[in-house]
Amino acid sequence: MSDVVSTDPRTGEAVEVVARETTTAEVDRLCAAALTAAPGLDALGRAGRAALLRALADALEAHRADVVALADRETALGATRLGGELTRTGYQLRLFAEVLEEGSYLEAAIDRPGDTPMGPRPDLRRMLVPIGPVAVFGASNFPLAFSVPGGDTASALAAGCPVVVKAHGSHPATSQSVFDLLDAAAREAGAPDGTLGIVHGLQAGADLVAHPAIRAVGFTGSVTGGRALLEVIERRPDPVPFFGELSSLNPVVVTPAAAAERAGELAAGLVGSFTLGGGQFCTKPGLAFVPAGPDGDAVVDAMAEAVRDTAAPVLLNEGIAASYGRISDGLADAPGVQEVARGGDPSGRGFEAVSRLLQTRAGDLPAEVTEECFGPVAVVARYAGEAELFAALGRMPSSLTATVLRGTGETELPLAVSQELRTRAGRLVYDAYPTGVAVSWAQHHGGPWPSTNSQHTSVGTTAIRRFLRPVTWQGAPQEVLPPELTDDFGGIPRRVDGVLRLP
Repeated sequence: MSDVVSTDPRTGEAVEVVARETTTAEVDRLCAAALTAAPGLDALGRAGRAALLRALADALEAHRADVVALADRETALGATRLGGELTRTGYQLRLFAEVLEEGSYLEAAIDRPGDTPMGPRPDLRRMLVPIGPVAVFGASNFPLAFSVPGGDTASALAAGCPVVVKAHGSHPATSQSVFDLLDAAAREAGAPDGTLGIVHGLQAGADLVAHPAIRAVGFTGSVTGGRALLEVIERRPDPVPFFGELSSLNPVVVTPAAAAERAGELAAGLVGSFTLGGGQFCTKPGLAFVPAGPDGDAVVDAMAEAVRDTAAPVLLNEGIAASYGRISDGLADAPGVQEVARGGDPSGRGFEAVSRLLQTRAGDLPAEVTEECFGPVAVVARYAGEAELFAALGRMPSSLTATVLRGTGETELPLAVSQELRTRAGRLVYDAYPTGVAVSWAQHHGGPWPSTNSQHTSVGTTAIRRFLRPVTWQGAPQEVLPPELTDDFGGIPRRVDGVLRLP
């Protein structure tokens, strides 16, 4: 097994050896421990798991300064950004505690015995139960919110599922340090041994997904990585659910009225969005449709000026930097594409990149510009009329988001664009930018393939649904039922004989 090395992306130099890659035998031990822990974690009940989640949030907050400093050293994302991410991560854990206490996520339903048009109906009681141990793959671009303590972990633990995390190689020291904090806090909160586990290394990730104790997988990463894990799952004798967030172009449509009203404002917003965090957001707007003509020219000219003022960002790791250089060069060389502006040049140290703004015609949209490029580049597609715009939108791959920037009081074109985009995006954004993903009850962070491979979300309260499965008890005596399905329980919303009853 090789050493797991932590690298400083600002210099490109190795800083420390964090661990050794996890062996197949150790993966087996961790998965077996998770399986053993599952009944005890479920037995904590909703109140016990809510307390557990709040304890994890408190542990992160208590070590805020150290966690942020280490994450910054490994990712170069900056203390301000990472401080906000830690706040988000704690909020996410606490929100799932509230989900548990509210209880509607269980989808509890009771049909009492009675006559129906089909004949007598038995007593039927249904609710969702934990699916079992979950494998979670940390993401490179969010060392907290989408990694060891992130939304997949929070929602799985809330569901009652032990979690084994595959640490991302871009921030192994942060992953291990945060895991140690959470593991200690979980034990102190009364969680059984094996509730949390961590593995390092590519082979360990494959071993984890293949292990028979693992009942579901949460993944945030590339299509290539997702396909590789899906192939492992398909070779299992019992394939399990795979919830992957994979690739997203996140198109933006600027209407003619919007371009005429506020060219400078739109330009600043678009450039700020596609360069945020070095363009390393899954919701980065990679393609913007801007009208042809003088008003659209004003938008593009202002975008170009903003890009030229952009310093070279540090990307997360050597692989991402190399891929960005190769793919963005390919975009610039694609037929009909021209480079409009470049940002500041790299210093030559570490994994720095050049921000780029490219332009093409929507009517001649090359296939290359409809694929995601992870990093600070965006393509502007100029459209001459609605027919050309809608023809181009019809060639878009599905995305996590799609954005419409409208003129004041404009309704007809935004409505038509919305109807077109709704078929290929999980979140429609109006007069704002898609890079912010609020954690809330109404949030959906997903979309049709290739953005994700399921209809579920990885952000927001309904993310818990991925790690639950329905069970119906027929004719069951009260003593074998979960408390939430017994006759006298009234603490959560339940549907009884088809009628929704609130606490």
